[in-house]
Amino acid sequence: MVRTLERKLEAKMIKEESDYHDLESVVQQVEQNLELMTKWAVKAENHVVKLKQEINLLQAQVSNFKRENEALRSGQCASLTVVKQNTDVALQNLRVVINRAHASIKQLVSGAETLNFVAEILKSTDRISEIKDEEKS
Repeated sequence: MVRTLERKLEAKMIKEESDYHDLESVVQQVEQNLELMTKWAVKAENHVVKLKQEINLLQAQVSNFKRENEALRSGQCASLTVVKQNTDVALQNLRVVINRAHASIKQLVSGAETLNFVAEILKSTDRISEIKDEEKS
């Protein structure tokens, strides 16, 4: 009975030692994971700090762009007046050119009609001279 108890005790001690090693292994894994998670957290915190700095920089840029945009818009009114004046002058010049072009086209058409008339007269003159030549013969 003592031997049986000794064997049971020995088996129990072996099991406890095995459980201890398993538990120790689990603790080591937890420690490694904790260390990795700590490194990850530190890295993430550093990244957050960088992102916050970047956000601040971008917000400053947006603020600058808004001010520039407002300045451009206020200056745009003056620019629009200048553009409108330039457009009006260009439109007046274009109308002058169009009117001159119309006049030139009318002159060309009139000249072409005159040339056609002269050509018809010359044809008639040729016929008249042909008829007179036939009469003489």
